[in-house]
Amino acid sequence: MKLQLTSIALAVAFAFASAAQAQTDRKVKNAEEERIEAAAKADKAKCDPMKGNAKDICMAEAKGKEKVAKAELDAKNDASPRNQRKVAEAKLAAEYDVAKERCDDQKGDAKDQCQKAAKDKRDQARRQVREQYAQKPERPAATGATAKQERKTGDK
Repeated sequence: MKLQLTSIALAVAFAFASAAQAQTDRKVKNAEEERIEAAAKADKAKCDPMKGNAKDICMAEAKGKEKVAKAELDAKNDASPRNQRKVAEAKLAAEYDVAKERCDDQKGDAKDQCQKAAKDKRDQARRQVREQYAQKPERPAATGATAKQERKTGDK
């Protein structure tokens, strides 16, 4: 009986400790998100006095920086390959958006060539990211009943 009460008390204490830890983690993440948003707001405010395409480039840089920071925060909290890929893709998208805006300074064929070069660079980098994160872990060796099923069906 005493062992059961001790086990129950330990389980309740563990549950409260886990809930407190989760709440602390959530507060830290929310604080980081607020810091990122404040930095983005400040970066965008720096763009306000600018005019024309310089302002567009500045805004693209600020938005890209914010997206990358948010993706990195997600990857920091959950370092899964999926989140790592999202960071890489966010960086690519930010670079492409800025490159597109920089092309707007040019005219005619030069502008078209600039945009095509930016798109080609983005597409090549995107393929590399997809190849890097598309590698699936090898399937564990089959054992027991699974191995027998595979031999019967011819799947190896």
